Amino acid sequence: MYENVLVPVSFEENRDSIGALEIAGAIRSDTGKITLLHVMEEVPGYALTYIPADFHDSAQLSIAEELTKIAGDIENINVRVVDGHSGRTIVDYAEENGIDCIVIASHRPGMQNLLLGSTATQVVRHAKCAVHVLR
Repeated sequence: MYENVLVPVSFEENRDSIGALEIAGAIRSDTGKITLLHVMEEVPGYALTYIPADFHDSAQLSIAEELTKIAGDIENINVRVVDGHSGRTIVDYAEENGIDCIVIASHRPGMQNLLLGSTATQVVRHAKCAVHVLR
């Protein structure tokens, strides 16, 4: 059983974040906590002129609200929205916050993932804690 479980949430199609949350609930201890984490990727500089000034704060608030809905009435659950590159940020967050296990939903890898690597692949390769990948 794990005391501190991290569930990175991506809102892309084919990502079973609810399933990952269910697994996290099953593997955490009775006193353990779960953190739902969403990483907001940086908007490219050339696109910033086309985006409203309050976009980032508004998007962060909307994402936090959606994560709170996903969390429902589960006890000992935190919601976090952070900025960064998804793979590196998840690994860094886990290390900085004493995470015991990361439960991450993944999709079936295609040719692009074999060449570039997916977020789940980066997390599995670089995390210093246990990682459970859900497909």
